[in-house]
Amino acid sequence: MKHIELTIAFVLLALVLNVSAYGQKNHTGKTNKKGFAVLELFTSEGCSSCPTADELMGKIQNEYKDQPVYVLSYHVDYWDDLGWKDIFSNADYTKRQYSYGKWLQKEPIYTPQLIINGKTDYVGSQETAVRSGFTKLLSKPAEANLVISAQRLKNGSLVSYKASGNSRNTQLVLVLVQKSAKNKVKRGENEGKLLSHYQIVRNLTTRSITADEKGRTNLYFPKNFNTQNAEIVGFIQDTATGNILGATKVNL
Repeated sequence: MKHIELTIAFVLLALVLNVSAYGQKNHTGKTNKKGFAVLELFTSEGCSSCPTADELMGKIQNEYKDQPVYVLSYHVDYWDDLGWKDIFSNADYTKRQYSYGKWLQKEPIYTPQLIINGKTDYVGSQETAVRSGFTKLLSKPAEANLVISAQRLKNGSLVSYKASGNSRNTQLVLVLVQKSAKNKVKRGENEGKLLSHYQIVRNLTTRSITADEKGRTNLYFPKNFNTQNAEIVGFIQDTATGNILGATKVNL
């Protein structure tokens, strides 16, 4: 009888240790070879035409959350001096939008501007055109493969990556995403409105990579960042054209 009890105890202990070990494992994501779509919206709380685009991004994110569709909302800072400072705005995101202006030869830049897979731009609130633009990409195979895993650190995450099939003129882009937030706007074009935001970019880091490269890099969290409402999106981008060749994500 004692032998049976000891055996059961050891089995239970093994199960507990296994669950504990699993909880410490890195979250891992890899490129979907059948196709993908990266939707990069450039938006602002100071822009009266942006809330419609923000809501559309939230709707698409909810509908395609289990598919290789990656929604990213960059809050630019060039609206901040026009009556209301966006709490999520960042000059780095404005700089990225200007890069697309050069890549796509679509200047001047504007909000809400949506770039899909780094190749085509749309007015972010035009639902029919946006949906047509990204759904047709899901059947086209990715040009490069990317696998990433995220290990939680005190003030950020250590991201390991492995890229293959990419060309020499490429960069790895890692984006820290806050999945949702609400904010009451007190001044400017959206004065008095409670705005809903989705897939908010909170940090962006890039690094040049060579063909078939693997490595590790840090992605830092902003102050008081809630990791329970977050994910990391990674993609490989051609630095000559802006085209995105492959993408994936991991939850935190």
